[in-house]
Amino acid sequence: MAVSREGETESSHLAQTVEGTTLPTLAESQKNTCDQFSQTLQTPMASENERRRNWVLNVPEPPGLFSKLKTSFKKTIFSPLENKLHCIGKQPLPALFSILNTIFPPLSWCKQYNVTKFKSDILAGLTLASLCIPQSIGYATLAKLDPQYGLYTSVIPPLIYSMMGSSRDIAIGPVAVVSLLLSSMIQKFEDPAVNPAAYTKLVLTVTFFAGTFQAAFGLLRLGFLVDFLSHAAIVGFMAGAACVIGLQQLKSLLGLSKFTNNTDIISVLTSISKSMHTWNPFSFMIGSSFLIFILFTKYYLARKHKKLFLLSAMAPLLSVILSTLIVFLTRADKHGVKIVKHITGGLNPTSIHELQFNSPHTAEAAKIGLIVALIALTEAIAVGRSFATMKGYRLDGNKEMLAMGVMNITGSLTSCYVATGSFSRTAVNFSAGCETAVSNIVMAVTVLISLEFFTRLLYFTPIAILASIILSALPGLINLSEAKYIWKVDKMDFLTCTAAFFGVLFVSVEIGLLLAVGISFAKVILNSIQPGTEKLGRLPGSDLFGDVNQYPMAMKIPGALIVRVKSALLCFANANFIRAKILNLAQEEQNEDAIESAEDKVQLVILDMSNLLNIDTSSIAALEELHNELESNGMKLALANPRWHVIHKLRLAKFVKKIEGRVYLTIGEAIEACLTSKSMHASSLNMV
Repeated sequence: MAVSREGETESSHLAQTVEGTTLPTLAESQKNTCDQFSQTLQTPMASENERRRNWVLNVPEPPGLFSKLKTSFKKTIFSPLENKLHCIGKQPLPALFSILNTIFPPLSWCKQYNVTKFKSDILAGLTLASLCIPQSIGYATLAKLDPQYGLYTSVIPPLIYSMMGSSRDIAIGPVAVVSLLLSSMIQKFEDPAVNPAAYTKLVLTVTFFAGTFQAAFGLLRLGFLVDFLSHAAIVGFMAGAACVIGLQQLKSLLGLSKFTNNTDIISVLTSISKSMHTWNPFSFMIGSSFLIFILFTKYYLARKHKKLFLLSAMAPLLSVILSTLIVFLTRADKHGVKIVKHITGGLNPTSIHELQFNSPHTAEAAKIGLIVALIALTEAIAVGRSFATMKGYRLDGNKEMLAMGVMNITGSLTSCYVATGSFSRTAVNFSAGCETAVSNIVMAVTVLISLEFFTRLLYFTPIAILASIILSALPGLINLSEAKYIWKVDKMDFLTCTAAFFGVLFVSVEIGLLLAVGISFAKVILNSIQPGTEKLGRLPGSDLFGDVNQYPMAMKIPGALIVRVKSALLCFANANFIRAKILNLAQEEQNEDAIESAEDKVQLVILDMSNLLNIDTSSIAALEELHNELESNGMKLALANPRWHVIHKLRLAKFVKKIEGRVYLTIGEAIEACLTSKSMHASSLNMV
């Protein structure tokens, strides 16, 4: 009852007040109260948004081009040794050891080296040598060089790498793909059959250039250049090269006397069909029987019986020994079986005087050297990283490139051709229990001893057995499971893979490589020229915004269209395409909203710039056109979360002023600032 009386008293007082002259004053006070309430709701939010918006607009000036180049050069050239050199005055010995450790990575593990590890490295090195010796001779013939050059390449480069390389497992020496590249590309300028001396000099010159490029990549930290050969391109290229190498070995396996110098499958098969009447059955019997023996030990015995691993690793050497004895005892060379004959023994002779820098083909040698350098680095780093991951240590890509470069430069001066990491020999080295790069030293010393004392014993070695050894190593280059995986994950990558494969197989090695790189670049350019756009919506129960196609539950913001560009660069190549796409999206959205509800018609287009790292003047002009076109259609443009260089350029171009400062830190703040304030203002007017 007391409450009721208080109510009645207040009501009568209010009635008397209303009946008096104070009615207009009450109406004004209600309006003022609504305005104050609206301001109370908006002011803290507005002030906070304004403060955060100033964070975006008032950023410091980013570093310019000259400053970035200077910083990059300093980091690249001086940074690795700068701190160490600074410490020499304070702690000379530790600083000197740190510098040496940077240049010679093996110093980091030599402290923990012991007798047990040395025994493991000796066994691995001897096992590696048993595989390396016959393979090196075979790869030298594949490169159309005398057999001793393959053995030379298995001496000096492994010794250099063991002192400078960061991998503890990789086996260094000649490899099939590089040997094929050299023979297929260099024989266009010098015929090895007509002028073998000039051909050999050109190979050594290419090796010098390849080493120079590799060392430069390492010093300048240009490892990203290797990534121009994508994984898919390498898979296809390796498979195509393996097929080409296998087809070329049919000449030696069948004992044919005439054979084409072309590497494409059509030329090779045509040459074989024309020369089949001259094939030698004894060569084929020797080669095919030992090929079966090697493959049987490698893919059956070694996998079924782990203890017989050494037999599979030594199978190529055993095949060479047994086949040489068979030819010697039966005098099969008198019956048309081609043999190795004389192999020059002894230490690696110097070849400084054989490098041709004033030759008419010097420019071509440099180009071939660059291609070979990239292929060799790609194979070596891929192999090294794979086995480093298995053992849990880190491979330094720049040190690897420097080590490869120094070893090939030194090799070119000591009668070696391009050496790199071999996958098959590295796998043998790993399985044989190698602990460090000392296994490479043991292998090199063993090959050197063989060069010094045992080359005469290889006089009767049949050429067919070398073909068998090369053929037995080729299945490891064809990775069908990886090709299936590429097809499953990325069809465009599979196109790159198949282009590389068929280009190598049906045209030439360099054309296949060019096709693979060309398609990879075309993929990048296509994605840059025509990047996609995403229409964003708010995810339920959060302040996050996601693609409405990826997240169907994402809710549309009434009156707003939120768009994100799926590209890191807005430039002359894609600016107009993106402008047209955003405008079409806005007009479609506006038309749909007009049909459904005029109140929810799009008034604001928010461009989420969180993906964009940089823009150019063409893209700024496109944004201005987009702003004008949206304005003419009754819509406003707002920007959310622009990156450092982007907002700096937009400020310099005075674009921020043209869109009336609608630049915000987040999408949510853009919505609150541009839409919520309008709706609150409208609701306050309705209350009045």
